[in-house]
Amino acid sequence: MLRAAASAAAAGALVAGCDPHRDVDTGASRPPGGPSASGAGHAPPAPVHAARPPTRVPGLPVQIEHGPRDGRAVALTFHGRGDPRMANALLAEAERAGARVTVLAVGDWLDEQPAMARRILDGGHELGNHTLHHRNICALPAAAAYAEIRGCAARLHKLTGTIGSWFRPSQTRRATPLVTQLARKAGYPHVLSYDVDSLDADDPGAAAVQRTVLDSVGPGSVVSLHLGHAGTVAALPPILDGLRRRGLRAVTTTELVT
Repeated sequence: MLRAAASAAAAGALVAGCDPHRDVDTGASRPPGGPSASGAGHAPPAPVHAARPPTRVPGLPVQIEHGPRDGRAVALTFHGRGDPRMANALLAEAERAGARVTVLAVGDWLDEQPAMARRILDGGHELGNHTLHHRNICALPAAAAYAEIRGCAARLHKLTGTIGSWFRPSQTRRATPLVTQLARKAGYPHVLSYDVDSLDADDPGAAAVQRTVLDSVGPGSVVSLHLGHAGTVAALPPILDGLRRRGLRAVTTTELVT
């Protein structure tokens, strides 16, 4: 059941999901920050969590689907796009439960909602690259696919100072060898896949999302979810409660694999 803040955020919100967006100008802009420090009497900025550089784990495969099966952690990973009110409601639900998540942001979403990059990091979460326009990256020629990866990396670097912790290919569960090679060229040692698909992008409702995740999740799982879907926001508290009752905790993907 959504708390009041999450319910208000979901009402009338856009269900943007993973629909393609238009290309956006790449001109530089000032990264979002805390309250202005100018003038007396202003509150100091809130503590800022540092953006992680790309995660490198020697011994792990280039394409990662899950973490260690002998631990008690899972990674909830979110394809990053959608109404920022829903994203903020979802992040707040995670934080109330002491959970940390990984958001793989779409670059043109960051162009439209630059403050979300800092919001994600300041919540103690992890931020990564989900291509610039969320096109079918495995069907693109090499130059176009590389532009999708590098375009989002540039947005992340402009806003946070790094290209993000992970790269996840768009419109596919697994990257082709070419896309994997291009991601490594762009600076990502690993490609982040997943072993549990919540199917929340189809908007089956909160109960179905909760059931799909909890029926499939286990120690070490990497779960694929989406921002921008009201059912996902509503499903998150019972998912986190279900994990807790099984002795599992939701951590960032980097924490999961390291």
